Amino acid sequence: MTHNLSLIHPEAIIGENVTVGPFVTIDKNVVIGDGTILFPHATVLSGARIGKNCKIFPGAVIAGIPQDLKFQGEETTAEIGDNTTIRECVTVNRGTAAKGRTVIGNDCLIMAYSHVAHDCILHDHVIQGNATQLAGEVEADDYAILSGGTLVHQFTKIGKHVMIQGGSKVSKDIPPYIMAGREPMTYSGVNSIGLRRRGFDNERVYAIQEIYRILYQSGMNNKDAVKYIEDNIPESEDRIEIITFIQNSQRGIVRGYFE
Repeated sequence: MTHNLSLIHPEAIIGENVTVGPFVTIDKNVVIGDGTILFPHATVLSGARIGKNCKIFPGAVIAGIPQDLKFQGEETTAEIGDNTTIRECVTVNRGTAAKGRTVIGNDCLIMAYSHVAHDCILHDHVIQGNATQLAGEVEADDYAILSGGTLVHQFTKIGKHVMIQGGSKVSKDIPPYIMAGREPMTYSGVNSIGLRRRGFDNERVYAIQEIYRILYQSGMNNKDAVKYIEDNIPESEDRIEIITFIQNSQRGIVRGYFE
């Protein structure tokens, strides 16, 4: 399963049934899980931790050193979960002393020419569209979709089940369950189609829509809107998720389109 034109460091740990194509480079201090496929010209550098049944396409570079001038050569990792696909010419940098690791979760799809910078955390089932660029310490939660050509400012957080329009510039946090786009970036409604595809029933979707109607269409500031939601909307997993996200936001959340 290993082509004789590949270059594998003898200290690399390679699982069973791993396919290594020609001109692949695998450095020392690398772990690759069972069943993973590395297509020709993929490069896996020191600090990479790749899970099972992943696909690393040509030209991808995993665990390159961070493009952060504060990086001092510390031992860090770039970790990729199981069943994740990394397409052509994607770059995933290692972490820095800030978090010590860059993480892409399980069942993710990172499309061609995308960049995942140091200390980013992508949770499970995230889709990162072609040429989407994440700056350092961005976090994207489960099932977030960042459409092609999206640019994300450092330290930005993107909530669960979010859908971001292609070509967007994201400089504020994006709360869970919504769509966001336009220029400048604004709230564009609840991602109801995506939620229903993932098993949310109508009652649950309507409850989420009501929370965001209060947050973005009531005319109240965020603090007052959150207090009103807590007092008037029945407690649920989704209400807790939304309010906790807003209260923990350091950059502030994306504005409504009418503001």
